[in-house]
Amino acid sequence: MYHIPALLNESIDGLNIQPGGIYVDVTFGGGGHSLEILARLGSGRLIVFDQDAGAEANVPDDPGIVFLNQNFRFLRNNLLYEGVEAVDGIIADLGVSFHQFDTPDRGFSFRFDTPLDMRMNNSGGRTAEDIINGYSQEDLARVMKEYGELNRAKAIAGAIVEARELGRIRTTGDMAGAVRRFIPPGGENKFLAKLYQSLRIEVNREMEFLKEMLTQSLEMLKPGGRISVITYHSLEDRIVKNFFRTGDFGGEVDKDFYGNISSPFRLVNRKVIVPGDEEIARNSRARSARLRIAEKI
Repeated sequence: MYHIPALLNESIDGLNIQPGGIYVDVTFGGGGHSLEILARLGSGRLIVFDQDAGAEANVPDDPGIVFLNQNFRFLRNNLLYEGVEAVDGIIADLGVSFHQFDTPDRGFSFRFDTPLDMRMNNSGGRTAEDIINGYSQEDLARVMKEYGELNRAKAIAGAIVEARELGRIRTTGDMAGAVRRFIPPGGENKFLAKLYQSLRIEVNREMEFLKEMLTQSLEMLKPGGRISVITYHSLEDRIVKNFFRTGDFGGEVDKDFYGNISSPFRLVNRKVIVPGDEEIARNSRARSARLRIAEKI
């Protein structure tokens, strides 16, 4: 199983698919959300993005779909290259795929003692190993505090710096050993999940690229077009929530003369949508999924 899509029906229903429309899946992965879009399309088009070249193997044999092996930060330029000046809907599922988590040599999971990679696109660029061994204590602490929301981030970073002075930290096992004394009893999985999340976000520049994609989505959506975004942690969700609500990532509210909030979007769901008990029972990894949907005014 490459990936089980979270909040499948809710996210696609929220796009209000028009049979002749043009839609974009910026995180194709296993293709679950895209297949549901295709099932509702008639003469329309679906353009899908994934920076992981392995995802192309999941593209169905359908003339209505175009696969682009690109990071979604290049959304605008790639759509224009394909002759598309505006789209009816965009979906983003920001989670790491099951395939990436469960492939040991990708280094996303602390369940395996493997090289510290964590690149979504493993054809180039810096790895988690590069960051762990190359960043200063101050920069490591910033990453862990900002992206992992770890307590005692400075002390944890200091332990990593001490450990790498004895030898390069190359594997998940090396990493766990370096921070072992900070892991609370009974809280190993939660602690390491936060640590790995912080490194993965830094390796892939996820917050930066998410903002770029959202900004370009606003530009490329037609008036009345919709965007569905599924997030998996509070940092992503805050960015999406603020942008949908105000058009500003910091959540700065711009009001008109009458005190009404000025925003380029209308919120389709004012309350965040979360998986129900039945979905979580089928797919425990969906438990942290959060869906927000907005319509361009």
